[in-house]
Amino acid sequence: MITALIFDFDGLIIDTETPAFESWRVIYAEYGLELPLELWKDALGSNQGFDAASHLAELLGPDHPLDQEALQERRQALKRDLSVGQPLLPGVQAILDQAAELGLPCAVASSSSRAWVEGWLRRHAIFERFVCVRTADDVAQTKPAPDLFLRAAACLHVAPAQCLVFEDSPNGILAADAAGMRCVAVPGPITRQITLPPASLVLPRLDALPLAEIIAQVG
Repeated sequence: MITALIFDFDGLIIDTETPAFESWRVIYAEYGLELPLELWKDALGSNQGFDAASHLAELLGPDHPLDQEALQERRQALKRDLSVGQPLLPGVQAILDQAAELGLPCAVASSSSRAWVEGWLRRHAIFERFVCVRTADDVAQTKPAPDLFLRAAACLHVAPAQCLVFEDSPNGILAADAAGMRCVAVPGPITRQITLPPASLVLPRLDALPLAEIIAQVG
């Protein structure tokens, strides 16, 4: 029986995945290089995996040393600028409203930092819709490790098997499975372009079905 919902953030609530990817693509292009999605996909939904800064430094070689601190600052500024105009993704408000009607508490579990996630949730006036927010600041390992989802379940005071996860990334789907939770995959603009691991249900958007029907289908 599903008694709580856990949502990813980047790419599911707001499409900050596209700015995350495009910000690095802009920087690579400044050096006459290209960052293919095939490489970047391992970083989706995680702060582990592919390291774009190290990869760029490797491509440029020792003759073109990079100021890594300045590089990361520029990248974060680009990412934030590209994210500012992003609205809530379709269905976010609707599914939160339906969760409230059904008496299902909600949490966010994200591999991004607390400042990043809470900042956007507050900017879009939905922070108060979540009982708790768990981020990279709260765990030793982010997705695909199950830690974030397990911490969110503990915060919600429900067993992992009673949680339904909504995710858009491969690492997130794998993390939900590792946590023993059912998962609804809702691919975003970036993750529609790659192959996702199996999920309990795949939807084109969060409000593609009424929440009660989603819960009935994942069983």
